Amino acid sequence: MIQGSIPALVTPMEENGSLDFASLKKLVEFHIEQGSRAIVAVGTTGESATLDMKEHCEVIRAVVEQARGRIPIIAGTGSNSTTEAIQLTKDAKSVGADACLLVTPYYNKPTQEGLYLHHRAVAEAVDIPQILYNVPGRTGCDMLPATAARLSHIPNIIGIKEATGNLQRLEDIRSLAKPGFLLFSGDDATSREFCLRGGNGVISVTANVAPRLMSEMVAAALAGKREDAERIDAKLATLHRDLFVESNPIPAKWAVCELGLIKIGIRLPLTWLSDGCQETVRAAMVQAQVL
Repeated sequence: MIQGSIPALVTPMEENGSLDFASLKKLVEFHIEQGSRAIVAVGTTGESATLDMKEHCEVIRAVVEQARGRIPIIAGTGSNSTTEAIQLTKDAKSVGADACLLVTPYYNKPTQEGLYLHHRAVAEAVDIPQILYNVPGRTGCDMLPATAARLSHIPNIIGIKEATGNLQRLEDIRSLAKPGFLLFSGDDATSREFCLRGGNGVISVTANVAPRLMSEMVAAALAGKREDAERIDAKLATLHRDLFVESNPIPAKWAVCELGLIKIGIRLPLTWLSDGCQETVRAAMVQAQVL
C-alpha cells in the first residue's frame, strides 16, 4: 500500500528551460535517502502544464529508472482533455510507473457527472492504479465527496489526493467510499491532522525541501503519536506557509536550488522567486533546520 510522505517532485531545468536529467536523478536519490515513501513525477509541482507529451514521458521514465523499484513512482497524468489524459496514462504505464495521479479537468469546469465519466474513461482505458486529485483552488473544479466515493468502486481507482485543506472532506469521503480507499492530503498545513484522523499520507510540496522531517512527522501521525507529530510539525509550519509566498512551484524550486540540488531554471509563465521573497523562504528553511 502506498502511504506516508510523498513529495510532488519539482522538475529540474537549466536556465534556458530545458530539462536537467542529471539533477533529476540526484533528486530521486536524495528522496530515497531521506525517507520519502514514494515520489510523484510531473504533477502540478513538476510543471506538468508546460511539459509537452514527449518530455512528460521522458521525465517519468527517468524517475522510474533511477528509483529501480526501491519506492513507488506515481506519474502525474491528468489533463482537461480526456483523450490526452488517457494517452499520458498509457505512456506512464509503458515506462514502468507504479500508479498515476490524475488532477480534475481544469478550466473547462465539468459537472460532477462529467468528472465521473472522465475518470471512469481513463480507468477503463488503462489498467494501472489511479489516484484522483482534487485541488479546486488551482483547477476551478471541485470533485465532491459523493463523486469521489462513486469513483472508488472502479477497481483500479485506489485513492484520492484531497487538497482543499478542509478536514471534513476526509470524514465525508471515508464514510461514503469503499473500504480501503486511500486518502492523501494535498495540503501540507493540515496534513498532520489529516493523518492523525486516519488519512494514509500526504502528497507534499514541503517534502521537496524537508523530506526527512516530513517523513518523520507523517510516520508519527500515522502511528497515532500526536505529541511527536506536533513537535516535528512545529518546525515545518513556517515552511508550509512560505512555500506558497508566490505560486507553487516557484518558492519550492528556489528552496531546492538553495539546497544545492538543482540549478536556476523554471518555465514561463512562471518566473524565478522574486528577490523580495527570497529571505522569507530562507528564514523558513532555517526554522526547519534544513539550512
